[in-house]
Amino acid sequence: MANKRKIINDPVFGFLTIPNELVYDVLQHPYVQRLSRIRQLGLSYLVYPGALHSRFGHSIGAMHLMQEAITALRMKGVEITDEESTAAQIAILLHDIGHGPFSHVLEHTLVDGVTHEDISLLMMERINNDLMMRYAPNGDATLNGGPLDMAIAIFKNEYPKHFLHQLISSQLDVDRMDYLCRDSFFTGVQEGRVASERLLKMLDVRDDRLVVQVKGIYSVEKFLVARRLMYWQVYLHKTSVAAEQHLIKILSRAKEIARGANNCQLSNLNSQLFCSPALHYFLYNHVTFDDFAVESEALDQYALLDDTDVLSAIKAWISCGDKVLSALSRSFIDRQLFRGELLEQPLTEAEKNALNKHYAEALGVSEEDGAFCWSEHVSTSNTYSEKADTIDILYSDGTVRDIAEASEILDLEALTRKPTKRYLFRYRLD
Repeated sequence: MANKRKIINDPVFGFLTIPNELVYDVLQHPYVQRLSRIRQLGLSYLVYPGALHSRFGHSIGAMHLMQEAITALRMKGVEITDEESTAAQIAILLHDIGHGPFSHVLEHTLVDGVTHEDISLLMMERINNDLMMRYAPNGDATLNGGPLDMAIAIFKNEYPKHFLHQLISSQLDVDRMDYLCRDSFFTGVQEGRVASERLLKMLDVRDDRLVVQVKGIYSVEKFLVARRLMYWQVYLHKTSVAAEQHLIKILSRAKEIARGANNCQLSNLNSQLFCSPALHYFLYNHVTFDDFAVESEALDQYALLDDTDVLSAIKAWISCGDKVLSALSRSFIDRQLFRGELLEQPLTEAEKNALNKHYAEALGVSEEDGAFCWSEHVSTSNTYSEKADTIDILYSDGTVRDIAEASEILDLEALTRKPTKRYLFRYRLD
């Protein structure tokens, strides 16, 4: 029998261990392996050349931090069974499994009303079914269903121990700890580095909620500051957002051409657009949540879709017969990305019409087609939300206070404010 207790050498945290056979089999599932073909930071590599790490690396890093968190909590007397430990590790391992190519781009273009969280849950349930016969071939009643049932319950916040869900999804979870450390490492933006090891050792549980011992308050403050800085320096960097808006317009135009080919009205192309079968499925079909929930084909095709499908298609579309798609694809591949400028206020209808007319004349297309050459976008981020699970600080006398009140250096108003920037991104004609 193959040895399934593996060690992985991770550049951020060193040697990570696969704790048991079930976690190993989940890791080997094609849905999970697909994450190695999807970049964690989407198009940020166009700004930070080192940001080529994958969502697979992030997932196993977050799993490692979950192991460390559980070890720290057990040392403080928090009861966590081996089954709960494995389930929590699987839940965090699969938390990002539903992400499509280039992060959230697919959600805005090729599918309708479907989020990556929706798809993550559907994929987890499919993996659960795939592994069920292997771990309960004779209907072993001790499993109480599928081997991932507990992991799914923790992921959905339906498991009695709420603090396990908080480790996966809260304002101080192992997901955020990993991506801040990992993204800082690969981009070289040192402001994002957080003291994850110390934060984990300071965790405790009171009334089924995660708390941080008061001596760890400075690490929490640094964590929140690092998150704020990383959002504006990396995740919402103007050039990264411009590239994403550029890509959204490319896929939207391709979707429009595909819809025209189906209706025999909108497209004068003699043949269908070049693309992989998986990308073809989403371009030439109107895919909604019902398609994912009711039929298996949508999920099967989605599981085959990754960054390479999109990039190879865009390279081919440079030579397609559509002026707009060809121009947008050429400029994207050549890194002549949309130019961005800050807006003081939303564009008026007259300004939007002027932009459509400008690009229509420049490219020799209709004003309707000219609308694919620009985008108005609002970037926003909040460091901390009082409405979500708060970050609670545990004092030596047993009292608990929200970090927004406990911190002496973080301003409550600044901490909870959601700053926004409005941009006009537009195709470069020069």
